[in-house]
Amino acid sequence: MTVALMWEARAADGRGAELLEWVRAQALGPAPLRRETFTAPADRVLVITWWDAPYDAEVPELPSPPEELLHRPVHRWRFESADADGGAR
Repeated sequence: MTVALMWEARAADGRGAELLEWVRAQALGPAPLRRETFTAPADRVLVITWWDAPYDAEVPELPSPPEELLHRPVHRWRFESADADGGAR
């Protein structure tokens, strides 16, 4: 089974580059199957990690960054693959 964790934060005004740098420096151990980082207008940063694990498994998650980097608290979501093969490609 594949579970995906989504982590999204909006940086404090003018601090988007710092938030992105902070996110990129966060190592997860063990490493996920896949990790992608995205940016969007309003200095938002999104990270999606994929894990070979059941929905409720304990897997490493990105922490919250220092409060001074944030416009609002981090949002987190968890999804499981809806593909019959568990998301394998």
